[in-house]
Amino acid sequence: MKESEIRNNYLKKINELKKHNKLYFEDSSPLISDKDYDKIKKDILNLEKKFSYLKDASSPSISLGFTPSKNFIKSKHRVKMLSLSNAFDTEDLENFEKKIFNYLNKKIELEYSVEPKIDGISASLTYKNGSLIMGTSRGDGTTGEVITENLKTIKDIPQKITSKDFPKDIDIRGEVFIKRSEFDKLKNDFANPRNAASGSLRQKNPNETKKIPLNFVAYTYGYFESDKIRKQSDFLNFLQRWGFKTSEHNKILNSIDDLRNFHKKFEKERFDLEYDVDGLVYKINSLELQKRLGFTANSPRWAIAHKFSADSAFSKIIDINIQVGRTGALTPVARIKPVNIGGVVVSNATLHNEDEIIRKDIRISDTVKIERAGDVIPHVILVDLKKRDKKSKKFNFPLTCPSCGSETIKEFNKITKKYDAVRRCANEGYQCEKIAIEKIKHFISKEALNIDGLGKKVVEKFWDLKLIRFPQDIFNLDYNQISKLEGWGDLSVSNLKFSIDQSKRFSATVNVRLEIFKNQGKSIARASASRSQTLREDASPNLQSRLWYHLVERLMKSFDREMRDQINTHLKPYIS
Repeated sequence: MKESEIRNNYLKKINELKKHNKLYFEDSSPLISDKDYDKIKKDILNLEKKFSYLKDASSPSISLGFTPSKNFIKSKHRVKMLSLSNAFDTEDLENFEKKIFNYLNKKIELEYSVEPKIDGISASLTYKNGSLIMGTSRGDGTTGEVITENLKTIKDIPQKITSKDFPKDIDIRGEVFIKRSEFDKLKNDFANPRNAASGSLRQKNPNETKKIPLNFVAYTYGYFESDKIRKQSDFLNFLQRWGFKTSEHNKILNSIDDLRNFHKKFEKERFDLEYDVDGLVYKINSLELQKRLGFTANSPRWAIAHKFSADSAFSKIIDINIQVGRTGALTPVARIKPVNIGGVVVSNATLHNEDEIIRKDIRISDTVKIERAGDVIPHVILVDLKKRDKKSKKFNFPLTCPSCGSETIKEFNKITKKYDAVRRCANEGYQCEKIAIEKIKHFISKEALNIDGLGKKVVEKFWDLKLIRFPQDIFNLDYNQISKLEGWGDLSVSNLKFSIDQSKRFSATVNVRLEIFKNQGKSIARASASRSQTLREDASPNLQSRLWYHLVERLMKSFDREMRDQINTHLKPYIS
């Protein structure tokens, strides 16, 4: 690869990181998981290591966090608030220790202070003569935002400390977070508890922050001078004496094996906590040794964060519901205790089908491992049988449709000589409410007519109001009645009518239609091969509209004659 290509690739990743830093630190609305974010940073650092000529002011090797917001007064930290290096496996931990020994030029016995890494927002509290005089965010690590009044609304943060041994001048640092139970009341406004904490701290009006149940756990110091405290674990004990909350799970360990085993154990147990934890922090316990090791450009040499898996988590099944799809397929869905997986709060997980439940013996109240990777729907990987309630019972899959009460069946596959794994409602028509609703949703979706403004929730509402019962009802909506509904005005009704009218005209959104046609699946592609070969953007409008109608005909294949005839009366006038 040429130097110019390498540099362009590097700058592309830098710009991507800057974009996500802004979304994460300033807007409190990240678009990617922690794992994907860490990968971008790692890619940049690896490129810099491989090609010495690569360097940028926004590189994670130089810059931390994001420039403080213009909406707040800024304050320079007396001691930088650096990030921690990450470890994902035993090899990373061994390399961490090797670097310490190499820096010291000798191998010594190490003692570690181990602390849960709460997934919240870092804050620094400055106390002088026992009074809280300033509170700041981490910002870019060098300069933070002054958010004193917002931090004072948190009950866990003492504003006046009278202990005789409390330092006259100290910066105490910790994490601001929201408990899962409290986040349930806010989940419609924020993607996860960390975003909720961040957004709350950055309110201009402290009275708004006060409405949010924020918590604070202290774990270290910034500026501080003392000869009395010699260990990190001792400092944590002093924090408690001074009135600060610390984690009840802090402990001292002495070897990489101990760290690895505790990490494995705690990764499962963390889901029973009241708050999100995304790893464990290991710190050299000796403060004197910490001072000797010092810092690199953006992280301490004496501490590392051992991250948990960003793709999976353990949770408890509260209930199992059965969803009925447009083809009549019955899909079991586990309703689980909400859990944060890669920055997304997951409360549902698919169980796929009846056979999968039987194979894994999944039961209500089971503790299960949930996996969520990319755009894949969260699903159950395994059951933790050690935590199973002895009184639990096997789940009985319904033999009748939960929507219409019809018999459910498993079709026999003549090729495999086996029954299908999927159980289906035997009622294929529009007499089954759930099937009918899902068929209508599909007919107006982007994969079909692509009617903007007529989303899934709107279809469900129109169904409840008996405005829609069949696909052809879309073209005969009572717009006068709709305009009287809550949330619907003249403009939104006019836009809906326009979208429905446009859906009849292939040429109106030709590029979208072409893409839809190309992605309709193998069965339509094969059946339409001779025609789809001529479906190009430069094809004549007449040909395009006829081929679009050909696709609609195939989408209506499962409709009865009366439905097809009624829909045709609306579409045919626009076919050239």
